[in-house]
Amino acid sequence: MPMPQSILISAGEASGERYGAELIEALRRRDPSLRFFGAGGERMRAAGCEITLDARDLSVVGITEILQHLPKIWGLYQKLIAEADRRQPGVAVVIDAPAFNWRVARQMHRRGIPVVYYVCPQFWAWRQGRVKYLRQYVNKALVIFPFEEQFYRERGVNAEFVGHPLAGLQPPAISREQMAREYGLDIAKPWITLMPGSRRKEVRMILPTLLEAAGQLGDGYEFLLPVAPTLDRVWIQSLLSASSGHSARITLTNDPLASLAHARASVVASGTATVEAALMNSPFIMVYRVAPLSWRIGRHLVKLPHYAMVNLIAGRQVVPELVQDQLTSAKAVEALGRILADGTARSTMLDGLAEVRSRLGAGVHAGVSPADRAAEAVLALLPRR
Repeated sequence: MPMPQSILISAGEASGERYGAELIEALRRRDPSLRFFGAGGERMRAAGCEITLDARDLSVVGITEILQHLPKIWGLYQKLIAEADRRQPGVAVVIDAPAFNWRVARQMHRRGIPVVYYVCPQFWAWRQGRVKYLRQYVNKALVIFPFEEQFYRERGVNAEFVGHPLAGLQPPAISREQMAREYGLDIAKPWITLMPGSRRKEVRMILPTLLEAAGQLGDGYEFLLPVAPTLDRVWIQSLLSASSGHSARITLTNDPLASLAHARASVVASGTATVEAALMNSPFIMVYRVAPLSWRIGRHLVKLPHYAMVNLIAGRQVVPELVQDQLTSAKAVEALGRILADGTARSTMLDGLAEVRSRLGAGVHAGVSPADRAAEAVLALLPRR
């Protein structure tokens, strides 16, 4: 009997790990004999992937921060490549995390292993010259925003729009009343959800400001803080204890979607969570902060009118952006005040979020999920035995 074919999947951070798990499930429905290994977390492990290295160890944000962690990241990279050499996968799938994954793609290409890039790097936002890496090392690029397909095809990349993995995201089954009972929340108060990111460095730089803002808003609100799967609940609790200067009561939750869906408003760090907030119809403000040196370098490289993905999809500002020095507790309180109350600002934002939801689903075939379309592209490159 021939050995089952294996597939390498390398995913970074929480969103990529989720997409990896969905892809594995879609592939296993088509061929239960397939075996999976690579970089990921608990979701991918639960889907049937043997985790060679934990994606949490790759969760670094900012240029100078990455430089500080290079020795560790290099060791993880070498470990993954060695495991690939041992297992000889039929195809490699890399998901997001370009700083790590384009190097994985290069090594797989050199070994004659077909490479699929699922959730392509946002080279249209900055460092467009790096598109050459996709041309050189990637057999198929699967993009999740409609405008990306044309951008990459015009630059010689074999790109296909498969739809955003979150486009069909459904509201959580748990009701607001059930959630209030589960977490001991006051259902009579408006809820505000705080999402300071999925990486430790990111959370350290953003959370203290959000806690200050919560303290200024006062005890007339319940504040929810969903814990990302890439973070440790005990570590988050230690940060809250260390920031005891604020008076707000912060409730940690295990359900980010329910926390967004049942919140009156949210504060969300730049990234996939902003798309989740739009899909949950939660008015929010986007926040972003990195180390000062990373900001000084990066702001000259980014050639975009907006930072929030929701605003980029809409082509205009739908949600406020508090970036770097603009991220202060006073500005956060001011921005939240405009969307907490019924009025023009809130209704205009809700209309904009509805438009974004419509655009995210544009072009996706009915009844075929992005993961299913991605699975078909992966199987098309898997060598037949």
